[in-house]
Amino acid sequence: MLDFDMNAYLRLKPSDMIIVCISTLLIVWFAKHFFWDKVLGFLDARQAAIQEDIDAGAKDRREGEAFKLQYEQKLSDVKGEAHEMIETAKATANREKRDILAEARKEADDMKEKSRKEIEREKVAAREEMKDAIVTVAFEAAKQIVNKELDEETHKQYVDEFIEHAGEEPWQA
Repeated sequence: MLDFDMNAYLRLKPSDMIIVCISTLLIVWFAKHFFWDKVLGFLDARQAAIQEDIDAGAKDRREGEAFKLQYEQKLSDVKGEAHEMIETAKATANREKRDILAEARKEADDMKEKSRKEIEREKVAAREEMKDAIVTVAFEAAKQIVNKELDEETHKQYVDEFIEHAGEEPWQA
């Protein structure tokens, strides 16, 4: 078998190890004495920057949620306003519909009343014409019958009186 010497292979001597340990301790002490505060300051600054980023992110998230709530509220308000506008438009349309129908009914009633009055006027005019015609015929007939026994004025008075009393009874059509 082979004879293997670890110390010869690694070339480690206890004195070298002691020197390396002492030099390492000196480097650590030197670094701690001169650079440790700077390293800790850098780490603290880095930690503060990270915490600041985390806080800014949380703040932005809260602001985003607030904007979202405002947006949802405005959207809800707009929906409510739109619904209100639609209801107002419906109410206005119904009111205008009722007004138009009432106006049309009023105009129709006015036209009926006007037509009825016109018919009444025509009836009265026809009666008057008929009375005049009857008076004329009666006067002529009476004139021929009496052959001038009565004067014209008295005769006309009798006929007018007869027609006045005849006019009080309704005419049969």
